[in-house]
Amino acid sequence: MSSPVVRVQPVSRVQGSGEWSTGLCECYKDMGDCCFALCCLPVFTCRVTHALGVCPCLPLLDCLGCVPPASLAMRASVRERYGIKGSVWSDCVLGCCCYPLSWLQISRELKRRAATHASSSSSSASLTTVRYTALRSTRGEHLV
Repeated sequence: MSSPVVRVQPVSRVQGSGEWSTGLCECYKDMGDCCFALCCLPVFTCRVTHALGVCPCLPLLDCLGCVPPASLAMRASVRERYGIKGSVWSDCVLGCCCYPLSWLQISRELKRRAATHASSSSSSASLTTVRYTALRSTRGEHLV
């Protein structure tokens, strides 16, 4: 008895443009988050991590070493989810040298992708009733 042949190859979960929707230093595009992060960065990072569906306390591990593991994991997760070009090395450098800017960029990316998906879903929602959760939980999935 032979097993069936798979004719359709798996595809990436999300088709992406390959680039971040905003640059690393474009904090002025979301002044609310910029002020929030400036006033209380630990709470801001926990909120962003929670939006990804991961334990909100994960960023608290970033203070344990010279390489921030949560920042690295979250940035890599967002890159993988949206098909953004980059590497673990760039994630590591940005997490170490531009920690607040990196978290702000992740937050802007999540908001923009959710808004883009919600607007494209609303046009097709007239055909069927679909409720969309902007940031789908990644519980149980690998982050990197």
